[in-house]
Amino acid sequence: MHPPMHQFEVRSIVPIEIGGVDVSFTNSALLMCIAVGLAGLFFWFATAHRSVVPGRLQSVAELMYEFIANMIRDNVGTAGMKYFPYIFTLFVFVFVGNMLGMLPYSFTFTSHIAVTAALAVVIFITVTIIGFMRHGTHYFGMFFPHGAPILTAPLLIPIELISYLSRPFSLSVRLFANMTVGHIMLKVLAGFVVLMGVVGVLPFAVVLGITVLEFFIAALQAYVFTILTCIYLNDAINMH
Repeated sequence: MHPPMHQFEVRSIVPIEIGGVDVSFTNSALLMCIAVGLAGLFFWFATAHRSVVPGRLQSVAELMYEFIANMIRDNVGTAGMKYFPYIFTLFVFVFVGNMLGMLPYSFTFTSHIAVTAALAVVIFITVTIIGFMRHGTHYFGMFFPHGAPILTAPLLIPIELISYLSRPFSLSVRLFANMTVGHIMLKVLAGFVVLMGVVGVLPFAVVLGITVLEFFIAALQAYVFTILTCIYLNDAINMH
């Protein structure tokens, strides 16, 4: 029996060192490549033989397309559709990564703060650039609510600025924490099942129930991560 945290250990598969910096190909990188490969293969097969009456794979692909497209329209508006490829890719990457992590002996790369923080920082920088490109210096108005008394500026501007700068932190920690806690809980309860032997029927039933719940949470976190990205994009495009 391995300790619960063993499942999050990043292990080197192909050791690589450049200029004294460890850039080894790890199990985390491998699962990311697998996630990208599986997503690419799925959409290739789903759209290879498109028809008016879609088959099962095409139906799933179209449902995912419409789901993200509607999310962007509802939260950003039609102006946000030009960023659909990025939002859609982000959702699929996180979703597939979460689901792969649910497989036995797999690795959940979204349970590492380094991965989720990298995604969140890229989103934060991209959204900020979009905001300044569309509004120029008027984008600084994000940090002072329209119509607020000017005397409140010394109080409101720091609050709004801290809130804005905390976005990548909250975005990354939310995904990382939910995936980590769920997997630790499953590992601990599974350990009870093994230790209790025949008497472990009840813990086994609990593990099954939590496993189903974890699949739901894995999908939900991909949705939450994506919809928050849409909300931040809406602020950059339409401001508030």
